[in-house]
Amino acid sequence: MSSTRDIDALIEMMAKLPGLGPRSARRAVLHLIRKRALLLTPLADLMQTVAATARECLNCGNVGTSDVCDICTSEKRANGELCVVEDVADLWAMERSGVFKGRYHVLGGTLSALDAIGPQELRIPRLIDRVASEGITEVILALNATIDGQTTAHYIADQLDGQVQLTSLAQGVPIGGELDYLDDGTITAAMRARKQI
Repeated sequence: MSSTRDIDALIEMMAKLPGLGPRSARRAVLHLIRKRALLLTPLADLMQTVAATARECLNCGNVGTSDVCDICTSEKRANGELCVVEDVADLWAMERSGVFKGRYHVLGGTLSALDAIGPQELRIPRLIDRVASEGITEVILALNATIDGQTTAHYIADQLDGQVQLTSLAQGVPIGGELDYLDDGTITAAMRARKQI
């Protein structure tokens, strides 16, 4: 029996993370083992805590440790602006920029006929309910500039046409670009230059 079975299993599990291949995972695990008291033990404790407490916000789809996230419960953010993003990574990218002070709605992906993802598989019905019930005055479609992102934006715009002001991010977001990979300045410029749909 291998004396490194658990370590090998940890490397294999780490290699499944985005951005880490087998070599990077081996280096990361070796570093964690060398810094066991400083990194590995606290990391293991935090991962166990997050595994037990992390959940999706019932209102917007953000990830946190309570049923409704801090953004949704903040009265300062109840300004009538609702920023629609594809996933939580995009929400976090927008928050890092610090430019948006309203609330969010995470769709959980984009419409895709090839993958059989329709409006019901996403949080589009919940979005329409929120617009009707939360006094939303502007919906900002901050979807990735991909074909599926643009298709989703047009579908949402059709569903909300005449109910609310619709805008989308403008300059700064390149075609084919994804929010999670943009720097804060680019996101800030795109948010400030949003346009009517």
